[in-house]
Amino acid sequence: MTKNSSGRGQRDLKVKVKTARGRKLSSTRWLQRQLNDPYVKRAKSEGYRGRAAFKILELDDKYRFLMSGARVVDLGCAPGGWCQVAVKRVNALSEKQGKAVGRVLGVDLQEVEPIAGAELYQLDFMADDADAQVKAWLDGRADVVMSDMAAASSGHKQTDHLRIIALCEAAAYFAFDVLDPGGTFVAKVLAGGAEGDLQKLLKQKFTKVANFKPPSSRSDSSEKFVVAQGFRG
Repeated sequence: MTKNSSGRGQRDLKVKVKTARGRKLSSTRWLQRQLNDPYVKRAKSEGYRGRAAFKILELDDKYRFLMSGARVVDLGCAPGGWCQVAVKRVNALSEKQGKAVGRVLGVDLQEVEPIAGAELYQLDFMADDADAQVKAWLDGRADVVMSDMAAASSGHKQTDHLRIIALCEAAAYFAFDVLDPGGTFVAKVLAGGAEGDLQKLLKQKFTKVANFKPPSSRSDSSEKFVVAQGFRG
């Protein structure tokens, strides 16, 4: 319940979407959920390109890896919400006087609309020379490699789980090649039982590995995020 300017109670109205001809029921449910999602509304009002921006905000609030001066690589960065957050937090635009200035480099298979303070490239991070190319662009190694990537859904839960674990493992091996010692790797995974090998691998390479489901992650989603800190090099 919210109050209007006259002080009388006013209910928050839930948007209902009618099923249009040619639109699947699942699409109607998705649209209704989007229209009623408070994070979608916040993203629009705060200028972020999607609700996913709040996931990296909440992850960084808890684990503090986007520090002023950090060099960040965002894999699969489209549409760019994570880059937007990183630009502010690492001071890529020199807005925090007296603080170190960081860099944000985003790569994606598709072209991404420009973001002030971010360097965006069209690149397949799994290509043979991708790690060397990223280090050349950065003129060195990264402090953070992060990924909110998800494989295209097949509609089969276990298959989708295996696909995203494979994608996360590929991102992890990329991180091993480009991270500075002490660096951080952050990536989305889906809970489902096949992530044990990935967790074991990360614990060998990093001093601390945690799993976290941020508040902005939908309750009906099986996604969570792995945060691996203190890269051993």
